[in-house]
Amino acid sequence: MPLQVVFSVLMVCVLLLALCGNAVVCVMVYRRSAMRSAINFLLANLAFADMMMAVTTVPFDLVTVVTAQHLFSAALCRASAMFLWLCMSVGVAMLLVISMDRFLIIVRRQDRLTPHRAKILIAASWILAFFLSFPLLLEYPQLQVPSSVPQCVLSSSSDSSYHGYMLILTLVTFFMPFAVMACAFAAILNCIRHNALQIRCDTALSLSKPRPLHLSVDVGFKTRAFFTILLLFLLAFASLAPLVVFSLCVAFSNAVTSGAEFSQVSVWLLIFSFLRPAFNPIIYYCRIRKFRHACARWVPTLCRLRPPLPRHAQRRIQPSAVYACSEHHSSI
Repeated sequence: MPLQVVFSVLMVCVLLLALCGNAVVCVMVYRRSAMRSAINFLLANLAFADMMMAVTTVPFDLVTVVTAQHLFSAALCRASAMFLWLCMSVGVAMLLVISMDRFLIIVRRQDRLTPHRAKILIAASWILAFFLSFPLLLEYPQLQVPSSVPQCVLSSSSDSSYHGYMLILTLVTFFMPFAVMACAFAAILNCIRHNALQIRCDTALSLSKPRPLHLSVDVGFKTRAFFTILLLFLLAFASLAPLVVFSLCVAFSNAVTSGAEFSQVSVWLLIFSFLRPAFNPIIYYCRIRKFRHACARWVPTLCRLRPPLPRHAQRRIQPSAVYACSEHHSSI
């Protein structure tokens, strides 16, 4: 009973954070034309996938955790597992596209991602993720519906086709994208370190011998968003890697499912996988200045993370305010 209460409270908090935070991200990008850039489209699609995962999987898992038994049909269990892997795959694909865009900008000095190309990549990621996760909804490969485990995918099977499908699913949706992202981030960090050393050497030479200093201002501007993407990458890897590895172990070994702690471990891993949709909006708010300004404008006053400014202070910081002055008085 204490574990059930802890699991239930965690799932409710994760559900509320994922729904509210990611909904705000989607609304900000939709309502503000200034935020409709290519990378913001990708972040909005990532937020939409996280919100879909929270809606389609967390409530069913919460009911299973509270009641300590699976009350839904096998078809609904399969649908919940399919949506879990579908939204996970789309989220990883968006992180991969954003990472490769930062790699091309910082390392290769090529800015090729446009809003039109971003929309094409978003559509392609949803189509590919749907074809990869749709077999979970069908009768083949065979899946077992567990009695107390929230997800159908966390079940063992002796079918070789199920083993092959799980290998392909985990390789395409997790291991290969994260390996590519890790190589891209390593190249970006190496490039940033090289640029920092070059700037330091140029500064030392300019002090010893006066000469014009040629610094690349664009490098600092373009790398500003890289560390935000790196945080998203680390959070996604830390939250999804245990669930993916555990799913492979369960698929290939019956000894894992027969353990006494199988149900508790599976619930913990599912909660860890749900931390990414819950904490991504917090990272956006802390790291992206445009998102903070958009929240301060569109989110109601009671939902703001800081108290509202007084009216005279708002007039002072708003550049759109037009003042008409005369000899005797001034007015807006």
